[in-house]
Amino acid sequence: MESRLAVIALFMLLALLGTGVLAGAFIWWYCIYMPGRTIQGELPPLSGEEEKLRDRLERHVYVLSEEIGERNSENMPALQRAADYIADQFRSFGYVPAITEFGEKRYRNISVELHGREKQDEVIVIGAHYDTVWLTPGADDNASGVAGLLEIARALAGRHFARTLRFIAFCNEEEPFYGTDEMGSQISAQRSRGHGEKIVVMFSLEMIGYYSNEPGSQRYPDVIRRLYPERANFIAFVANLESRKMLHQAIARFREQGVFPSEGMVAPEWLVPDIRRSDNASYWKYNYPAAMITDTSNYRNNRYHSVGDVYETLDYSSMARVVTGLSGMAGAIAGK
Repeated sequence: MESRLAVIALFMLLALLGTGVLAGAFIWWYCIYMPGRTIQGELPPLSGEEEKLRDRLERHVYVLSEEIGERNSENMPALQRAADYIADQFRSFGYVPAITEFGEKRYRNISVELHGREKQDEVIVIGAHYDTVWLTPGADDNASGVAGLLEIARALAGRHFARTLRFIAFCNEEEPFYGTDEMGSQISAQRSRGHGEKIVVMFSLEMIGYYSNEPGSQRYPDVIRRLYPERANFIAFVANLESRKMLHQAIARFREQGVFPSEGMVAPEWLVPDIRRSDNASYWKYNYPAAMITDTSNYRNNRYHSVGDVYETLDYSSMARVVTGLSGMAGAIAGK
């Protein structure tokens, strides 16, 4: 009898283990697996155009973080200077900026569009916030994202696509505005929903400038700690479960160009709350697909939200490769 019970117990254990393996395989396939193959090994030298792009990215970050510096509701002159700089850059590329003012202090979102042809009502939003936390110059967070936004808009200016491309520089992503009615991206997403706009996908560029090849330079939330590389030498694409389809399309288009290593993840927001930490969360609130494209912020950059977040700490060659890939990705999703 005891022998029989032992056999039954063994079969039950094996069944449970088998179920766990299947569950683990499903979670890996659904959440971790990404289409395409990330580039590996030593990267080729920058092309001449990429070198020019690198220099422009560095210039944008320098102006925003050094010449303008801390920019938020406690330093309104600098915040307005940053908005003016972004609008002027858009104009220099041939766009006509649309300014959305909100709040008692007249905060500004700055947006421009490339109107689509065959599918003009289908809109792809690419956005980045330009404000900083108090007392920080915000080179990586988020002058790097704004620099990427500007250069993607420059790269695609004057071209024709099936879908509409909308580039938005958001105000008030940082505390105390995050998640409130005066968060710039929430204003934008709410307005799109109110107008019945068809936002195909929104991409939030949230810190894209810090990279390292040192072993152990990359960290993660505990729940995913063993699933990704230990070197901080990649750009990350992250989204919630509802945005999985568009995230897969995006990272596949990015990887096709073979310009820079990439990793991706789809996860429930309750399981990995950090995926909500930027403007993509505002679009999720209004049931739009959205993804954050990021260097993973404090999980690799120890200068996050500090006075040490300065322009000299960023890797502009890697940024140039990332922005080249993102420009191609955006154009491919917008369609010829």
